[in-house]
Amino acid sequence: MNLIEYPDREMMMMSLANKIAGELGSVLRQKGRASLCVPGGTTPGPVFDMLSAVDLDWANVAVFLNDERWVAEDSPRSNTRLLRQRLLQDRAAKAQLVPLYAPVDQPEDAMEALAEGIAPHLPISVLLLGMGADMHTASLFPGADRLQEALAEDAPTLLPMRAPGADEPRITLTAPVLRDALNIHILITGADKRTAIERAASLPVEEAPVRAVLADATIHWAE
Repeated sequence: MNLIEYPDREMMMMSLANKIAGELGSVLRQKGRASLCVPGGTTPGPVFDMLSAVDLDWANVAVFLNDERWVAEDSPRSNTRLLRQRLLQDRAAKAQLVPLYAPVDQPEDAMEALAEGIAPHLPISVLLLGMGADMHTASLFPGADRLQEALAEDAPTLLPMRAPGADEPRITLTAPVLRDALNIHILITGADKRTAIERAASLPVEEAPVRAVLADATIHWAE
């Protein structure tokens, strides 16, 4: 397991933001465009703040989420809302936000259109993931209704997901799409998640979905 341990969270956030910026810059120089896929939640907020001020060719960067709760953007539980508030600011306001939500009742009703929007930006240039204490990543939850489909090698780009640990229906990128990213980072904090990710390495992927990307990921951890 490629795990980097930092003395404190501030140093970790700064180092990770610099690393992501460098990887995006490298892909932009090589290909002229790049994609950045990020998690929701509050943990990556400081990384987003730092990235937003970086001098990159943001107009040629597509930004999209790992997953989204099926709630309107004005909901405080919307990951898209957080993304607009923390990452798509300052210089990064020029980036292209690729939606992972549409104003329809169920994610199934928008799956095809949303997947078509993601397709031109694959493989993901830089992927940043989080992980829950239950070892889920994106919305690949243990016990979720379509987890087996999402873990399969022939999984589609996106799947709707419902799970006991999720209050709303979700939409999520699937394991093959996450695993195919050129650069993969997992950001975790606290002793419980350190223990969880170490356990995940020896568990079946159905019990610890984060294992689907562990072999190719760099894990960034601070207490």
